[in-house]
Amino acid sequence: MSTHFTTEIASAEIPSDNPVHQRLLYAYIAAKDFVKGDLLEIGCGDGRGVDVLHPLVSAYTAIDKNDILIDILGKKYPDIKFISQFIPPLSMIPDNTFDTVVSFQVIEHIENDDLYVKEIYRVLKPGGKALISTVNKKYSLSRNPWHVREYFAAGLKQLMTKYFSTIDAKGIHGNEKVMAYYEENKASVKRITKWDIFGMQWWMPRAILRVPYDILNRLNRKKIMNANNSLVSDIVVDDYFVSQNPEESLDLFYIVTK
Repeated sequence: MSTHFTTEIASAEIPSDNPVHQRLLYAYIAAKDFVKGDLLEIGCGDGRGVDVLHPLVSAYTAIDKNDILIDILGKKYPDIKFISQFIPPLSMIPDNTFDTVVSFQVIEHIENDDLYVKEIYRVLKPGGKALISTVNKKYSLSRNPWHVREYFAAGLKQLMTKYFSTIDAKGIHGNEKVMAYYEENKASVKRITKWDIFGMQWWMPRAILRVPYDILNRLNRKKIMNANNSLVSDIVVDDYFVSQNPEESLDLFYIVTK
């Protein structure tokens, strides 16, 4: 899909996005053993995981705030119900509707994260499972102005515990190829942020910071690719794996049961 608005929407079509795209795609691969029945995806974006999960469920509903992407996906997948809506709440969905909910790399964008989790609990059927992923704050390289907040492993578990009594806390991490890219990216970001002598990234309003962040992030990804193309292009989805140690994982990957 060719519609990309920010570096937050990492694309399979942009070569320098490959490590991020594969990392985001892996969450759907990891979810395959858990999804069933009526599935709700919250924050489907450009539909990265639809082809992975759609064949495994009896019905697929997807929600996203991006009208353009929802329109494109609705035409591409006419047998899937796509809803354009800002969330939370999930105002169009009754209680106890879905067997499974997936929501990957979304919670960090939500102002009212408590209501977000509460609504996921509400729309799940008894015994239903929700799979939620988000970046691990421990591995963040700079302030991301597209994120309202980021979570350490314990903090996300504490939030989930308010509504779910069964929480399987896992992570998504990468092998030596992935971590070589991460370390190169970390060093490159450090070279950029050293010029921020006044710490502007930490106090500048998020809406203003988004423009320079996206420009520098895109340039940085291209710079790494141009310097060492194989470091970027050789990473595939199988270079990521589910970790039993969320604290030391790139992403948190939590499976909760109602």
